[in-house]
Amino acid sequence: MSEAPRDKERVTALGTLLPRIDDHSAVVGVVGLGYVGLPFAVEKAKVGFRVLGVEQNPERAAKVNHGENYIRDVNDNELRELVAKGMIRADTGFDGVAEMDVIVLCVPTPLTRNLPPELSYVEGVTEEIAKRLRPGQLVSLESTTYPGTTEELMLPILERSGLEADRDFYLVHSPERVDPGNKRYTTKNTTKVLGAVGPNSLEAGRAFYTQTIEQVVPLSSAKAAELVKVFENTFRAVNIALVNELALLCDRMDLNVWEVLEAAFTKPFGIMPFWPGPGVGGHCIPLDPHYLEWKAKGLNFNTHFIALAGEINRKMPEFVRDKAHRVLNELGLAPSRAKILALGVAYKKDSEDARESPAVEVIELLQRDGAEIVYHDPHVSALREGNLAMESQPLTSELVSSQDLVLILTDHSEIDYGWVASHAKHVLDTRNATKGVQEHRERITLL
Repeated sequence: MSEAPRDKERVTALGTLLPRIDDHSAVVGVVGLGYVGLPFAVEKAKVGFRVLGVEQNPERAAKVNHGENYIRDVNDNELRELVAKGMIRADTGFDGVAEMDVIVLCVPTPLTRNLPPELSYVEGVTEEIAKRLRPGQLVSLESTTYPGTTEELMLPILERSGLEADRDFYLVHSPERVDPGNKRYTTKNTTKVLGAVGPNSLEAGRAFYTQTIEQVVPLSSAKAAELVKVFENTFRAVNIALVNELALLCDRMDLNVWEVLEAAFTKPFGIMPFWPGPGVGGHCIPLDPHYLEWKAKGLNFNTHFIALAGEINRKMPEFVRDKAHRVLNELGLAPSRAKILALGVAYKKDSEDARESPAVEVIELLQRDGAEIVYHDPHVSALREGNLAMESQPLTSELVSSQDLVLILTDHSEIDYGWVASHAKHVLDTRNATKGVQEHRERITLL
């Protein structure tokens, strides 16, 4: 008999939220309007949800409220129209939390210098939400993190409000699966995994995400969903490390690693294409495996593959620096007197994102050696990463021909690499961007 009032409260809270989700009258809050949060906000607003963004960077918040786009995967016109209709608004504070029916966290989860997870953003935002939490709200963490964050960190903080999870409010983890620049797989058609702290939370989360996502896969717990995401990126990191190590071996054997890999990938089963490069970048692959590695150590379990993959991938910028030295020496040039054009500094092809880009470390290493370096990137007009403060230079024949070495670090599609080779004294290609270049091959050295 004592459970009857609790059951009634549970039904009442869920019964109030679900109809608002179904008819899109629910107000959706998105905390963090970056490369995950802003596209997410636009997708929800497009189907009729009113979205309140919380963006603590005042410049970004102001841009959103003026309909000014700063994320490549967001359509400029769509954002402008949604803002004009009042479907999206951004604030720098949390006063609007009480108005939100659904609160989605898309905040950074970086690593500290010694590689443990840095969860101050998640913790700080959760504390702000807890101060304003009311019955019937759904809270979803989309940020990538170690297994256990939702239940071990967020849940206790939110329950300090005096409300009980899965009865008074609902808590889920549904990790983002954003691939910046990918035109084929968008927020809508990328399958979403969902874990929760209880059955009512799972029901609420599933109702919300199925409004705009074609397929939602429910899991047994939030912890399982957290592990899914870190495994996905660990899988990529390990396989990239494998082909990077193959590239190091091919360098010793005087073989073309791309020729070897392309032949291997003609096999129609039992293999999947991964490619070497100057290192790994972005917020995911260099960082996410270490969330799992850190969590495993707390369980007295050593993740040998993850640690080794990280070690190999972190060595690649130094290998590129060393290979650049060899090329310059063969040209009769001391690295300390060389002029080098870094072509592409984004962490991946056709992206404007330079976070954790291996290009940054390569440039810093060569600068320490005394090389004079400039860069061109059609998507990154200014580079403010690490110790670098540089501006992209126009890609002119005068610029290319004046450099002792052109170092291709990112293989952006719009660059004509045949044209670059025709004007360059020499090219060191770390991405096989010159694969289709037939002339001037004697001027091109591959990774």
